[in-house]
Amino acid sequence: MWEDVLRALALVLIIEGMMPFLSPTRWRLLLARVAATDDRTLRTAGLIAMIAGLCLLQWMR
Repeated sequence: MWEDVLRALALVLIIEGMMPFLSPTRWRLLLARVAATDDRTLRTAGLIAMIAGLCLLQWMR
């Protein structure tokens, strides 16, 4: 089980690192936009991302 968790974490790190590696300028602009976003919108986006991830995991099984 821990192997799967570490693999998933590794994939997250790879995917998260792609944008700053490929386009650092756009990444900074995106981070500035996110920083200016209100808490409610960020929480909603986080909830949607978690639900999408759970749905994807269920669909894969």
